[in-house]
Amino acid sequence: MQAEGKARQLREVAGSPRDFRTLYEDEHRRLFQTLYFVTGNRHDAADLMHEAFLKMWERWDAIDEIRDVHAYLFKVALNANRTRARTARRAARRRIPLGVVHDPFDEIELREDVRQMLQGLTPRQRAALLLLDLYDYDSGEAARIMGVRPSTVRALATQGRAALRASGGSHA
Repeated sequence: MQAEGKARQLREVAGSPRDFRTLYEDEHRRLFQTLYFVTGNRHDAADLMHEAFLKMWERWDAIDEIRDVHAYLFKVALNANRTRARTARRAARRRIPLGVVHDPFDEIELREDVRQMLQGLTPRQRAALLLLDLYDYDSGEAARIMGVRPSTVRALATQGRAALRASGGSHA
């Protein structure tokens, strides 16, 4: 009933910005409080409130068609809130890649860690591990490349892995 009285009063004086100002002054606090409870965020509530009043201003010449001004403002604000949420969900699906996000700096750090761990080995242990584990040669091929026997390559690799484990490189 009270809303109808306000709408009727607005219909009588509709058309001038001063009347819109009166509407804003009468309704903004109530709408803001309601939207704050909906969103839980003062900034979002204020944005939605202003957006609703902007829509009201755009329709100001048709104010007589609006039966309940407060309900209209609240509905416009809720629709804007739903639209924002939908848009945010769509953007998140588009922009956030599924799976693991690759950070190139992680790879650099890992390479540096591996390099430092390998520096703690003898050159022959390093060569044996790299040929067997990185380049995937068998011990015969690695032995041919290093100029030693296959059993020596296996022994050097075993010693290198043990040294890495002892130094904290548990991935070896």
